[in-house]
Amino acid sequence: MKKLVLLLVCMFTMHTMVMADNDKPIQVNQLPAKAQTFINTYFKDHKVALAKEESGVFYKSYDVVFTNGEEIEFDKTGEWKEVKCRQSEVPAQIIPEAIRNYVKENYPDIRILQIELDKKEYEIRLSNRLEITFDSKMRVIDIDD
Repeated sequence: MKKLVLLLVCMFTMHTMVMADNDKPIQVNQLPAKAQTFINTYFKDHKVALAKEESGVFYKSYDVVFTNGEEIEFDKTGEWKEVKCRQSEVPAQIIPEAIRNYVKENYPDIRILQIELDKKEYEIRLSNRLEITFDSKMRVIDIDD
């Protein structure tokens, strides 16, 4: 019986290792509907260079890379998790108003190049290389340079 349990554990471990970080290219129309709507709304003039599905044992996400180097990461339902803009700035409409106001007030000539939503915290990266983290109530909780 112990050998059977050990064999099953080994097989599960091997399967987990094989399935971890399983990335595959997909077509944009294979993204969740929310992700497609997000791209069509905020990045309609961008050309997609690569769309891929990343999956593991306990997660699934999607990455979209545009020909200008900008990137979006979506969760399994198509909600955005991270937006990186190298050539321009993150579309203002997706940035919570409190964050936009904070940046405008404290860094008036600085652009927001990246935004990430993680466990109800927002982290932004500015064109002056500062990274600012906001809690769920939009209070600044960290600033890194």
